[in-house]
Amino acid sequence: MGSLIATILLVVLVIIIIVAVVRSVRIVPQATAGIVERFGRYHRTLQAGLNMVTPFVDRLRPLIDLREQVVSFPPQPVITRDNLVVSIDTVIYFQVTDARAATYEVANYITAVEQLTVTTLRNVVGGMELETALTSRDQINNELRKELDEATGKWGIRVGRVELKAIEPPSSIQDSMEKQMRADRDKRAAILSAEGSKQSAILTAEGERQAAVLKASGESEAAVIRAEADAKAQAARARGQAEAISTVFRAIHEGNPDQRLLAYQYMQMLPQIAQGDANKVWIVPSEISKALEGIGGFFSGAGTRFAGPPAPEGNGAAPSGPGPDLDASVGRHAGLEGWLTGGSGPVHDGAIGDHEGGSVPGAGDAGSASLHDDPALMQGPTEMGAPV
Repeated sequence: MGSLIATILLVVLVIIIIVAVVRSVRIVPQATAGIVERFGRYHRTLQAGLNMVTPFVDRLRPLIDLREQVVSFPPQPVITRDNLVVSIDTVIYFQVTDARAATYEVANYITAVEQLTVTTLRNVVGGMELETALTSRDQINNELRKELDEATGKWGIRVGRVELKAIEPPSSIQDSMEKQMRADRDKRAAILSAEGSKQSAILTAEGERQAAVLKASGESEAAVIRAEADAKAQAARARGQAEAISTVFRAIHEGNPDQRLLAYQYMQMLPQIAQGDANKVWIVPSEISKALEGIGGFFSGAGTRFAGPPAPEGNGAAPSGPGPDLDASVGRHAGLEGWLTGGSGPVHDGAIGDHEGGSVPGAGDAGSASLHDDPALMQGPTEMGAPV
């Protein structure tokens, strides 16, 4: 009986020792901290690793996570300065730096941080208009972080950053903003289109002006070049005509022509004189018709002379020579005989109507110039070797 009781007591003692050992050994994971209370009061903070506590005297509170935590709060209604209600969704990044303060300074630090964020957000955004709030997220984030960091410092919490996930104005305001944005973009598009048309018109006008200037310059240079070419051509033609005239004049003087050759050339030029469209009236010297009659009589007399024996010379008979032959069938003309036979008598023009005919060109000095017979004249100017 006594041995049984001793065995039971021994077993109980062993169990108590085992429980005490188990309760005295505490293993704290990395990035966590434990608060040890002795008789209900704070005793110490357990760090990561193996820790020993007094069993049945010390009590370990739930471990506190020392890593940076991310908490997303539901959208909160905030009234802006222009009396518009917007819903703002926030995200907070914070970290527990003092496990004792986070345990004893605030009952629930997550709820405290959430409520503090809502109040601070309303204070910051309430002083801004909607347009400013939509475009000033960085400013709102910085102000929120600063206010929360100051308030949560005594709680052993450090707020790393605060981000606004979304700012949602009412649907009516969104429609108005979309219309305003669309109108603004349409205005910008119209302005850009007008500026493009303006620049296009300016560039087109400048191009046309430059083209006109270049065209005028080209026409001016072309006119100058054409004028210079015409001047050179006229000068060349004038030099050619001068050389031709000089050559003809020299050839005529070297050939020493008489009046009969000049009269023959004049008669050859009469058809060309009559061909001009501007020649309405032209005067033929009276001696030309007589000369033609004399030439006709000359050829008819020549035919009679070759056809039959010559007439005997006697009283009333004309001496032999070109002069009597001309008068064989037509009659004599004193001026024409002197002109054709090379005599020294003057040549006069007959009257044509009420006007006097001009002198034969080239024969103005026939009365004073001595003429001689040249057989080469009857052969034409080609055999003479002189151009006429």
